[in-house]
Amino acid sequence: MKTMAETISRSIFKAYDIRGIVDKTLTEEVCEKVGMALGTLAQKKNVSHICVGRDGRLSGPRLQAALMKGIRKAGVGVYDIGAVPTPVLYFSTVYLKTGSGVAVTGSHNPPDYNGLKMMLADETLYGPAIQHIYEMIVNNELYTAEKEGPYEQVDVVPAYMEKILSDVKLSRPIKAVVDAGNGIAGPLAVDLLTRLGVEVQGLFTNVDGHFPNHHPDPSKLENLEDIKEALREGDAEIGIAYDGDGDRLGVVTKDGEVIFPDRQAMLFAGDILAHKPGAVIVHDVKCTRNIRPYVESRGGVCVMSRTGHSLIKAKMKEVNADFAGEMSGHIFFHDRWPGFDDGVYASTRLLEILTRSADANVPLKALPNAVSTPELQIPTEGENVKLVERLKENTKFEDAQDIITIDGIRVEWKDGFALARPSNTTPVVVLRFEADTPEALARIQNRFKEEILKVAPEAKLPF
Repeated sequence: MKTMAETISRSIFKAYDIRGIVDKTLTEEVCEKVGMALGTLAQKKNVSHICVGRDGRLSGPRLQAALMKGIRKAGVGVYDIGAVPTPVLYFSTVYLKTGSGVAVTGSHNPPDYNGLKMMLADETLYGPAIQHIYEMIVNNELYTAEKEGPYEQVDVVPAYMEKILSDVKLSRPIKAVVDAGNGIAGPLAVDLLTRLGVEVQGLFTNVDGHFPNHHPDPSKLENLEDIKEALREGDAEIGIAYDGDGDRLGVVTKDGEVIFPDRQAMLFAGDILAHKPGAVIVHDVKCTRNIRPYVESRGGVCVMSRTGHSLIKAKMKEVNADFAGEMSGHIFFHDRWPGFDDGVYASTRLLEILTRSADANVPLKALPNAVSTPELQIPTEGENVKLVERLKENTKFEDAQDIITIDGIRVEWKDGFALARPSNTTPVVVLRFEADTPEALARIQNRFKEEILKVAPEAKLPF
């Protein structure tokens, strides 16, 4: 008979969540054991109930059922939130005053994946806390209560909608193309935006776990082609896209320009600072250099964080931030909202700002811009952390103005930056380059290439 260590793959216990291939590395048995581990921890932290929701993936109902079974085995109660965007699950932990919840979601991964995003006692679980759950399972440190925890189905969507409708006000009617990629956010977002006064032209807003049209990941440009075409051919002013579980936002202008999340962050930060001078704005290490002067010139405090939605939430709590933006599309409001990443809420705040202008695209076009690359990757056969460490220890950038090492290595020149950081989710080194001009971008990329090849001559560079 196999031990639990032999039947459970450590590989699914990632930096920010648990994620694996359904019925291979992520099974109902694994979900039940994770539920028991969370229930055991909840008992120690005097948490009486955990909220549980799921996205639109085909495996969601049975994995959610297994997870809830495990939580209840440990004597902890479950609030079953049903099929909802991940941000609605986060909202439920505030609304139902549990501070604890699990979203059964594969986010933007392929259809055969699923996963768990977890928070307990007001702390988002990441890094060592997720590894601790693995250790609890393989060491059988799981509590089984004499009486299973209670179970209750709760529909928090009306309260979530009402909270936003009472908070966000549009200045004029607007028509928007909304592409949900057949993810879980589609029906809710269309209903919410319509009630706000938006004329919605919906694309793939029905939930379909097969994702038959395109992948629900607005960070990939190929997934925004349908929005661009709809904007070209129709009379909508703006395009909005959500990822599979609704916690990330994509934005496209009328003429097809993608407003990347670091520029979105500037728009939102400027709006908050207009009402709250001195507000603290957090951004991750992948974001544009333009964000700091933009925030500071408006009286704000700018703080750089490591990448990862869990790490950003921790940094926001540490510095008492009013807002955070991450290059991947996670947007966190903590001024009029409880501070979790919510693509749907962020889209309503976007429309609130844009409808103050006669042309919604003018405020977006006015945002500072730079010449930049998309996220590039060096495949490393699992050596991504070592490669970046060698780069940090053995390279000399005497011509640079600053070298930031909070998450990989980010080298700043007067006219641009280069970043190399090990991905926390896949065995690659993530690269990003930005500069004031194409010539500066080419120079910075060549300079960085020289240093990478000195410490890793075998590296397969994507530029």
